[in-house]
Amino acid sequence: MPTIKELSNAKVQIFADDQLPPHFHLFGPNSNCQISIETLEILRGEARRRDLNEAMAWAEENRDLLWSKWSELNERDA
Repeated sequence: MPTIKELSNAKVQIFADDQLPPHFHLFGPNSNCQISIETLEILRGEARRRDLNEAMAWAEENRDLLWSKWSELNERDA
């Protein structure tokens, strides 16, 4: 589970061979959730508002990186 970005109090991670839809994980002492790369909506879990706001701002500016890492770690045979 590579860490894509370390934020002030949480980490943005993407797991290999993870389930769809494409998403990233936000982990921290008070945050544990999955967030859609496409919509930036929480798919499941909860996050402290400060962690979530920081992650969303970063994700909005780095969505291409998130898509690239998701594709790299979750290649599926056609």
